Amino acid sequence: MGMNTFEVTTTNFQTQVLDSAEPVLIDFWAEWCTPCRAIAPIVDEIAKEYDGKLRVGKLDTDTHGDVAMRYGIMGIPTLLLFKGGQVAARITGYQPKERILGQIKPHLS
Repeated sequence: MGMNTFEVTTTNFQTQVLDSAEPVLIDFWAEWCTPCRAIAPIVDEIAKEYDGKLRVGKLDTDTHGDVAMRYGIMGIPTLLLFKGGQVAARITGYQPKERILGQIKPHLS
């Protein structure tokens, strides 16, 4: 985990993500996934830059595959933005920071 991100698990998903008053960006990843490692610094930067407006969590799909299955995660990395307990944006695969921000900024109000 980065300094500005938190670990998302099957146990805390409801309280930390679905019940959150702030929008939550979840990075679905796995240790063996090279593109996941490539996108991790971008996710950490977004977490730091949008602290107070956006919470950013990381969910290990190998450990918490039930949550990934529930949201139809077929490939990783996948970023899901939750707002009000609903998926507001889905970003699949490695994307540059500008493209990620372009999809999540409209939901940060």
